[in-house]
Amino acid sequence: MTTRYSKSNLPSKICPVCQRPFEWRKKWAKCWDEVKYCSERCRRDRA
Repeated sequence: MTTRYSKSNLPSKICPVCQRPFEWRKKWAKCWDEVKYCSERCRRDRA
């Protein structure tokens, strides 16, 4: 199932490491539910 998003209506989440909001990206289209961190750097620094 692919959901189409317009630029003005992108879902967002809060990164648990840096506490900043980040928005949906096309590369996350198939795994948006599993995305937790805004960047690779935050994923590495999660501890």
